[in-house]
Amino acid sequence: MWRPTTIFNEQYISIGEDTLIGEGVALSAGMVPGQVCISTPVVTIGDRCLIGRGSGIVGHFSIFIGNDVWTGHHVYITDQNHGYEDITRPISQQTQPERAVVIGDGSWLGYGAVVLPGVTIGKHCVIGANSVVTSDIPDFSVAVGVPARVIRRYDATAGWIKVD
Repeated sequence: MWRPTTIFNEQYISIGEDTLIGEGVALSAGMVPGQVCISTPVVTIGDRCLIGRGSGIVGHFSIFIGNDVWTGHHVYITDQNHGYEDITRPISQQTQPERAVVIGDGSWLGYGAVVLPGVTIGKHCVIGANSVVTSDIPDFSVAVGVPARVIRRYDATAGWIKVD
């Protein structure tokens, strides 16, 4: 593991065997160092994973990354977002409820991909570069775009098929 840009509340972060965290990766559980989190672990990264340089994984409740998941550089994964509805308060002071994120075994997230709260990415999925994942992606799928949509999926009889 290279020196991360930020890592705090390590007691809430679990990193598996033979996992490589790239240079300049920000790993955090909660908003500030020393915060008591509501679950443990908050961030789980499985075995044999590769988290690309400059990525950020910011968990407040639950981010689970399975085994053999690789990411490109500058990928961002979070389980919480900011609200904006209360116009009497700055956006920085508004939060939305945490929603768990799951990334299945053997998946690949391309350069600059963003995974937003409440998303489950199935196993053996490809998320294209610079895609923004806002909803669930089923097992054995390729998804691209903003928001990400499935363009290919694996069918046991036909193999990999294009999705319209």
